[in-house]
Amino acid sequence: MTLLQVRDLRVTYGGVVAVGGVDLDVPEASVVGLIGPNGAGKTSMIDGLTGYHPPSGGTVTFEDADITRMRPHLRARRGMVRTFQSVELFDDLTVEENLQVAADGLGVARALRDVFLPAARARARRDDVAWALDVCGLADVADARPTEISHGRRKLVGVARALARRPRLVLLDEPAAGLDTDESLELGRRLAAMPEQGVSVLLVDHDMGLVLGVCTDIYVLDFGRLIAHGTPAQIREDPAVLGAYLGTEEIAHA
Repeated sequence: MTLLQVRDLRVTYGGVVAVGGVDLDVPEASVVGLIGPNGAGKTSMIDGLTGYHPPSGGTVTFEDADITRMRPHLRARRGMVRTFQSVELFDDLTVEENLQVAADGLGVARALRDVFLPAARARARRDDVAWALDVCGLADVADARPTEISHGRRKLVGVARALARRPRLVLLDEPAAGLDTDESLELGRRLAAMPEQGVSVLLVDHDMGLVLGVCTDIYVLDFGRLIAHGTPAQIREDPAVLGAYLGTEEIAHA
């Protein structure tokens, strides 16, 4: 089943075309990569998919529903959530409390459940937070504050915060930025296991070892255009990809 289907997506800022007619699919229970040089349009693509910058053209279909014009919070309620490059955590709250804020959510239906079924709703929130902590390997620092843990684990808190909503699809915008090799390997292990938890992943990152190691399918952007799509093995050898990365060993030997 195709969870997310994108056709001819276009994102513009005034007269600047950031994403120019891109097709992309994310199957259910998969980890799909989206890579490209700086300025290729990767974050603009995520902005368009999640509604933070409405597309100027094309269609976005999630679970067979057209969500192209849907507002960001409504997409999140349907099960599509994202992270941001900058992990903004509440430093005066514990790791667990940071996740609880995300799990609470908003909306009339949730408010009514809180009023009429407070115990059941509170139990569900605790279960969601505990699950997200476990998936990201953060249970041992649940009571710590973000300032008391490593940068790598802070990045994982950002991922766990998105997972606390129990999404069907999470879009990760450079979660490995600033991580050392060991931290990146740990992140990759966590991401690879997410489909088994019912969560598909669209991963944007410059860490080619991470992307090539965990993704089964990879899309490559350059100047807002799709220049390649294939398996990690195909992407390693694609001349257009090597050209976009100036032929560096980063792709060829990752």
